[in-house]
Amino acid sequence: MSLTEKQIAFIRLANQNGHMTTISRKDAKELCRAHNFKWPRWIAIDDQYRHSRGVYKLPSIGAVETPMPPVSETPMPQATTMNLQTIGTNISESLIPTPNKNYVPFGNFSDVESIISSKMFYPVYITGLSGNGKTMMVEQACAKARREMVRVNITAETDEDDLIGGFRLVDGQTVWHNGPVVMAMERGAVLLLDEVDLGTIKLMCLQPVLEGKSVFIKKINKLVQPARGFTVIATANTKGRGSDDGRFIGTNVMNEAFLERFSITMEQEYPPAVTEKKILHNLLDRTEDDKTFVELLIKWADAIRRTYYDGGTTEIISTRRLVHICDAYKIFSRDRMKAIRLCLNRFDVDTKTSFMDLYTKIDAEANAPVVANTETSTATTDVSLEDKIKQANEIVF
Repeated sequence: MSLTEKQIAFIRLANQNGHMTTISRKDAKELCRAHNFKWPRWIAIDDQYRHSRGVYKLPSIGAVETPMPPVSETPMPQATTMNLQTIGTNISESLIPTPNKNYVPFGNFSDVESIISSKMFYPVYITGLSGNGKTMMVEQACAKARREMVRVNITAETDEDDLIGGFRLVDGQTVWHNGPVVMAMERGAVLLLDEVDLGTIKLMCLQPVLEGKSVFIKKINKLVQPARGFTVIATANTKGRGSDDGRFIGTNVMNEAFLERFSITMEQEYPPAVTEKKILHNLLDRTEDDKTFVELLIKWADAIRRTYYDGGTTEIISTRRLVHICDAYKIFSRDRMKAIRLCLNRFDVDTKTSFMDLYTKIDAEANAPVVANTETSTATTDVSLEDKIKQANEIVF
């Protein structure tokens, strides 16, 4: 079967986008529109290329610019084709995050929104303690600006295959799948690298991406150009220097050349008390009891944070943990002490006991503090920790 150069060019384009043996009419049109390619009328009018209604067979042109083994010529079932389209770059659903009606903007939100709305390529590194709303800030800024966002959670195992893409074996066929980075580049979306400081040297594959340049995918000989609007935002608990105190175990010392490619670094703090009150009020009813509970939680968390910043404790109450407490408060019949106790169980016994004792001193209506389990508790409470929390409490009140 003799194919013209234009026919071969279309088949190669389809193969590189995951369509190895068949392609639907809808996907063929999307490919042509996205790549400014003339509609392949030959495949639509010739019966030898008809696979099923609205689906065409793709002639084989041999190895498609890849060192991988030849792909099976068995036509792929239509259901499998649709599944591949769902997890590849042909996702038709909008990737614009859903607005959160309870979200209260604070900190760097307006600056992040300005960058995202500008549609400029401007890589941003956002650092701050856990649970202070870094990721949600980016998500809600994209929602407000009506911009698509692709979120990638970085781990120590994340590599080029996870980010750029790789070959997958589907129903006995070797198929190329674009990764989230390529997806974001082609769609002109915001790429969110979440917890980026957990990554390793393997993240260096993103160097050209962080420069706003095209990426050449060696395995399929394809050059990917970033569409207008594409940019990169990274969030992390550290500034890429690791965690000496072990609080953020797994974070790494990051390559200086990698960090240098971020245009700016934003430091995200916990929201001020007035903002944190709004956040918690949005989660609860506006009854007097609920308002009182929110006031008490804010004072309690502020006292603990003051102690943390003074070096008196290694644990802190984050905004996220206050939200968890409010959720537990609603679930468990508005039992204040039960909600707090359940949400403090993640801490060691001494810290949990000290934090509970502090709350009972702030809340005159609170029940007596829970007695620590003698099988797991130390013989005495850390007196210095309690004293420092009391001192911080005195400052607050």
